[in-house]
Amino acid sequence: MAQKLSMQNGKLIVPDEVIIPFIEGDGIGPDIWKASVSVFNQAVKQVYDGKRKVEWKEALAGEKAFRETGSWMPEDTMNTFKEYLVAIKGPLTTPVGGGIRSLNVALRQELDLFVCLRPIQYFEETPSPMRHPEKVDMVIFRENTEDIYAGIEFMAGSEQASKIISFLENELGIKKFKNSSNTSIGVKPVSKDGSERLIKSAIQYAIEHHKPSVTIVHKGNIMKFTEGAFKNWGYELAEREYSDVIYTWNQWEKTKSTQGEAAAKLEMEAALKANKIIMKDVIADNFLQQALLAPQDYSVVATLNLNGDYISDALAAQVGGIGISPGANINFNTGHAVFEATHGTAPRFANTNTMNPSSLILSGAMMFEYLGWNEVSTLIKNALREAIKSKKVTIDFYNLMEGATLLKTNEFADEIISNFCIENVEMN
Repeated sequence: MAQKLSMQNGKLIVPDEVIIPFIEGDGIGPDIWKASVSVFNQAVKQVYDGKRKVEWKEALAGEKAFRETGSWMPEDTMNTFKEYLVAIKGPLTTPVGGGIRSLNVALRQELDLFVCLRPIQYFEETPSPMRHPEKVDMVIFRENTEDIYAGIEFMAGSEQASKIISFLENELGIKKFKNSSNTSIGVKPVSKDGSERLIKSAIQYAIEHHKPSVTIVHKGNIMKFTEGAFKNWGYELAEREYSDVIYTWNQWEKTKSTQGEAAAKLEMEAALKANKIIMKDVIADNFLQQALLAPQDYSVVATLNLNGDYISDALAAQVGGIGISPGANINFNTGHAVFEATHGTAPRFANTNTMNPSSLILSGAMMFEYLGWNEVSTLIKNALREAIKSKKVTIDFYNLMEGATLLKTNEFADEIISNFCIENVEMN
């Protein structure tokens, strides 16, 4: 009998027959969900031969929920996501007008999903604008609950904006508003606790996956007490709790200033010889340049919300676009996680059975890895890689490839399944 996931002593407990809620999504959501779930079910069956199973539990959100219940995000759905810990979803429409600003943001904030996890890697033969897209292999840890995405902003001329501007001018002596009566205002909260839990998750990931570096991306040269503090708190955390496995650029600078550059070089060489993870930092605009010029220099990236939004989509473009980029929103402390397609609903292509389901399929692979079913994750990724390598693809890639075979959404899923090869999967 299928059971719910649970957390015990900070560890996710996964039954062999597990219930996973899903939201099929709006627009192209039903098409890509149908294709994806066929891949998931067959992969689990092939790896575990009936010893493990997933029971899928539908939860309503978006247009389907609004049609059936009158609510874009029914309370039952939020309660289901809280109760069952892990879920997966297709793309959702953002309601126009009043109410929830974004259904995705609502889920992240209500469940306190403080990590937006975006692994970016290249699959051979995927159309890319880059000469060497294979050099891109990064995992982005984007802080999900603070920064300007906290949604604390007020329209010019509103009572709230006027009060805040008046306080800034009259109480704090800030005279930088050209015309306070027609100025909108926003607040950018960045907390030490929020920064540390995000960066700690990135460090733990780097340790567990044997990654060479963690890079803090920030704009601390201008926003010194928010983004600059984010960087400083990250270095302090690493040096306080992970000094046995991490060497930071901050330590390099300290040694260089007190003992000279030669001593700093020796210290760095010793850290590399000991296979320590190197923690460094890069200004956000420079990182976007370096991601094009030398992407191989970066592995795990920890950054704030807005930077992470830009960076993850820019990197996705380098390896073929968000149509092949998976994503997850996770609270590693409570175990709650929502895995999702990272693209939009594309309503004009709804019910055409033509769109690429790779983002959702790869997000599912991430989900199985999170559950500890690594063999399923590996099987799916290997098979998807083979499908693209053989140029049997959906219309988005077909239009950019020579000698490709055009497949429908469901046919692409069938092609992935046909590439399942259990012999190439290391079983635990």
